[in-house]
Amino acid sequence: METNIQEKKYDRLPLEISGLGGWLILVQIGLYLTIVVILGQLFLYSFPIFGSETWELLTSPESEYYHPLWAPMIVFETVYNIAFVLFCGLILFHFYGKRKIVPKLMIIFYGASLAIGIVDLILMYQIPALLEMEDGSSLRDTIRSAIVCAVWIPYFIKSRRVRNTFIR
Repeated sequence: METNIQEKKYDRLPLEISGLGGWLILVQIGLYLTIVVILGQLFLYSFPIFGSETWELLTSPESEYYHPLWAPMIVFETVYNIAFVLFCGLILFHFYGKRKIVPKLMIIFYGASLAIGIVDLILMYQIPALLEMEDGSSLRDTIRSAIVCAVWIPYFIKSRRVRNTFIR
């Protein structure tokens, strides 16, 4: 009789933490902000370069501002940003579907963001005109990205909420 009472008592305990609340709210906000910021960068800076004389100024060997890495860097950043917006959309789709793949996608998201930031920083330091304009913000952004990885990747690996929401 005593074990039946004990078993019934455990049946009434609340379920494990799960759902899209808690710290996952910050993740959702971060994904939406990423989409908004990148789209802003694309429409304000990247896309206009291709249709203007700026492209010719930066990529023509006859120009005084020419550097052979300008074209690859501009194209790299534009393609990466478009892909990242689409990837954020894919993550959000699976996120709200509470799919098992979300933790892996988020780890890829944070890791790729850091890796691309490092590649972008290396490319930027190869172009003297960009190096002269650099105020340290690119390095700070890369360090910030590393800190974000150090916080959120372990969260998506170890969190009970993540495990209960996306993996079970």
